[in-house]
Amino acid sequence: MSIEFLVTSLIVVVSPGTGVLYTLATGLSRGTRASIVAAFGCTLGIVPHMAAAITGLAAVLHTSAVAFEILRYMGVAYLLYMAWRTLREHGALTVDESVAPSSALRTILRGVLLNVLNPKLSIFFFAFLPQFVGPSDPAVLWRMLELSAVFMLMTFAVFVVYGAFAAFMRRMVISNPGVLVWMRRTFAGAFAVLGLQLALAARP
Repeated sequence: MSIEFLVTSLIVVVSPGTGVLYTLATGLSRGTRASIVAAFGCTLGIVPHMAAAITGLAAVLHTSAVAFEILRYMGVAYLLYMAWRTLREHGALTVDESVAPSSALRTILRGVLLNVLNPKLSIFFFAFLPQFVGPSDPAVLWRMLELSAVFMLMTFAVFVVYGAFAAFMRRMVISNPGVLVWMRRTFAGAFAVLGLQLALAARP
């Protein structure tokens, strides 16, 4: 496994996106354990895209305008929904210990949906993984599976760090309602901006 793959993967994973945003929001609102669950959900959401890239289905998505547009606007709608939830009194960023927390399953499903409903991920992996597999490699499939597993482990680890940091800052947010209002608006705006970026993204 090349150092180039590890460095490139780390840059991709660390870069802020919907998964990072969701994990941070969960860590701030419900603590370390919930943020780990959110990180797990976001990591699971990568699996369909990697599977599509490995099996070649991403090529269909890449060439089919209809398939790409349907998935893209489903993703846009979900990101806008997350922005709306965040602005609500008991939305995605609510630091209120008197409110019953969401179940682990619901937290995981939200994380999965955020990544599944992003068609750019399939196209990214379709272009990304083959760059690190030699054309003469006798076990191309296993090599891509290995790279995918490493990418997912790296994603989970980095997201856990993000979530733990957010959870560490949680007490400060709880003790200062003004900070909570500012954070809620910031996260809602970030979800909305990501949704807008996805809506305006041109099909490759």
